[in-house]
Amino acid sequence: MEIIPLPAFSDNYLWLIHDGRHAVVVDPGDDGPVARALAERGLELAAILVTHHHADHTGGIGALARPGLPVYGPAAERIAGVTHPLDDGDRVMIDAPTLALEVMAVPGHTLGHIAYYGNGALFCGDTLFNAGCGRLFEGTAAQMHGSLGRLSALPGETRVYCAHEYTLANLAFACAAEPDNPERDRYHAHCRALRDQGQPTLPTDLATQRAVNPFLRCASASVRAALAMATESDEQVFAGLRAWKDRF
Repeated sequence: MEIIPLPAFSDNYLWLIHDGRHAVVVDPGDDGPVARALAERGLELAAILVTHHHADHTGGIGALARPGLPVYGPAAERIAGVTHPLDDGDRVMIDAPTLALEVMAVPGHTLGHIAYYGNGALFCGDTLFNAGCGRLFEGTAAQMHGSLGRLSALPGETRVYCAHEYTLANLAFACAAEPDNPERDRYHAHCRALRDQGQPTLPTDLATQRAVNPFLRCASASVRAALAMATESDEQVFAGLRAWKDRF
């Protein structure tokens, strides 16, 4: 099985999971890149997975849908075309390509946002980014902090397939938010080299994120010093980080 990024808009990735014959697409905000990839590779679309309701994640559903095609998405959000609404703890089972995915509720960016975890992969939409996290458009800092905690607790080797190429901007903020992190500095150089070569910085993995992503490092003394929040709770530190990033 192969998972490939389909670039869309200015910085989105639509993830195509395929076995050489059948494919599943995650968050098809634009049907064009998906249709081209299917045609070029001779693939049949078997299902659509959606993490949340924003148009850059859902805009291509109508053009890609056909009778009998399952479209999975969050039950807590209104998304046109979803045939299989999902709640926390549900499972998605797809025969071809062979996928067994656990549904995780991860509110914060939107109230009904979900992630899909299985087969060593995490499709987390706009909740966890490479070296960052999503904006709080609907949820609270407490909700997002809890959601990131759930994702961070998954095995370190889990591959993270998020929906945007925000990595270099996120790492620039990470350098300010945690000045003393040599591992982050090495990773920053690695990601700059990838982008200089026109390559995506994704997927990443959770072990890397736990080492470099300031939003997963609220207990770090360096992060707390940068925020002048030595004794506050991790949740309060997260809220301070998110507010700082919003104006960074």
